[in-house]
Amino acid sequence: MSTSRTIRWVLLIVAAAAAGYFGWQRFGSGKTPSAQTAQNAPARNAVPVKIAAVEKADFPVYLSGLGTVQGFNTVLVRTRVDGQINSIAFKEGQFVKQGDTLVEIDPRPFQAALDQAKAKKAQDQANLANANLDLQRFTRLGEFATRQQTDTQRSQVAQLTAQIEADDAAIFNAQTQLDYATVKAPFSGVAGLRQVDVGNIVNATTQTGIVSIVQIEPIAVIFTAPEDQLPEIKAALAASPPKVIAMSTDGKRVLSTGTLALINNQVDISSGTVRLKAVFDNKDHALWPGQSVSTRLLIKTLKDVAVVPDDAVQHGANGLYAYSVNSENKAELRWIKVTNSIDGRSVVDEGLSPGQQVITAGQYKVQPGALVSMAVASSDAAPSKVNQQ
Repeated sequence: MSTSRTIRWVLLIVAAAAAGYFGWQRFGSGKTPSAQTAQNAPARNAVPVKIAAVEKADFPVYLSGLGTVQGFNTVLVRTRVDGQINSIAFKEGQFVKQGDTLVEIDPRPFQAALDQAKAKKAQDQANLANANLDLQRFTRLGEFATRQQTDTQRSQVAQLTAQIEADDAAIFNAQTQLDYATVKAPFSGVAGLRQVDVGNIVNATTQTGIVSIVQIEPIAVIFTAPEDQLPEIKAALAASPPKVIAMSTDGKRVLSTGTLALINNQVDISSGTVRLKAVFDNKDHALWPGQSVSTRLLIKTLKDVAVVPDDAVQHGANGLYAYSVNSENKAELRWIKVTNSIDGRSVVDEGLSPGQQVITAGQYKVQPGALVSMAVASSDAAPSKVNQQ
């Protein structure tokens, strides 16, 4: 054997001895690498998931829809007399109160008519007083005055008395016309864009108004519901006015909460829907006429039902299912029946019971009987703000 070949054999023997020593140090407990791997296998095979508890709670059942906000009352203010506008006492977009002055029309012609009517009454009152004196004289003359003279004078007194009543009516009419010269708000609301300016001549026969006023406290929302839901809506309305929530069109923000006021008297046969009207106090003016909103009508509340987060509900070929976690931290497949769902929460009628734990995340890695490592979902099962109202 050559010297170089002898050196290579020595190096191989030394390397083998070193590998054996360090392997013994690493597994000093006497366990082989395969045994150590087997010991750690269960921890690595546990599937990480999130869980939440099946709650026993009251669940509000809402009927969702789309609606449009409209003023509780809307009026186009017009003049009732003819004349020139002297002043405008409101600003566009201003919130005006009932009885506030909106426009002043030149009152002088109407004041003159009122003064004339009052003067006519004073004249007729003087004539009546004189006629009464003549009647008294004819009455005192007795047989020296003919009966015809007395009856004629009595008729004159009656005519003048009736004329006084006509004068009173003329004065009332003239006063009314003078009052119409001051245009006032018929109810409290928001003034729109002004249609006329100072100096314009307005008259009662034109269709163009002065300004529109919309009542927004309270305010109404008109929305629709399917006709097959009509029996439940009628039952809820008969018990007490059901709550209606108005939300932004994306359904993420609550705008206001009101009550259902009425159901329209007929169903729209073309769409199979019925129109509903809800009323909101709207003190903060969150709702505005013409605004589109999403609506939720509370038709009933389910008492003490099993509620789970929507994330726990899975769709399978045979229906809906969920994974529950038993006391051994193993996943169990449960076929379930869901009846209502809203805002991330679902009502389970069959398959789960309150107090059980269900998997809300990580199901795609889970098989029935698989060992799972759990992290509690802190907010998955929490009721939403809408459901708490």
